[in-house]
Amino acid sequence: MQKLSKIIHQSGKRKTAVARATLQEGSGLIKINNIALDVFQPKLYRLKIREPLLLAGDIAQKVDIDVNVEGGGVMAQAEAARLAIGRALTDFAPKLKKVFLDYDRQLLVADVRFKETHKPNKHGSARSKKQKSYR
Repeated sequence: MQKLSKIIHQSGKRKTAVARATLQEGSGLIKINNIALDVFQPKLYRLKIREPLLLAGDIAQKVDIDVNVEGGGVMAQAEAARLAIGRALTDFAPKLKKVFLDYDRQLLVADVRFKETHKPNKHGSARSKKQKSYR
């Protein structure tokens, strides 16, 4: 009879991007939207997603992670996937929590900042005011 492995589900958010990570014991295979992380483009986003895996060391070689990301821009998706992977790895190996927090708090805690919305009857940016002249 086959031994059941522990499956962990975690999510991460950044702006309007939402990432859902599924972690299970395996051979170190990482997929983002069914694309292997090794061929994920552009390289900057691939490196950003790989950070929690590099910090985890040997633990990352013992698990398979499948991440589904939707919404937002490409950078927000990369940061959401990074957060979901970091959270899943800390659920799998709690000793990683201190390592992640010492390196970068964004690996475990979501960045809740959003773009400021435009105000009604205003032109230009969200915070711009109408110019006044008293001369």
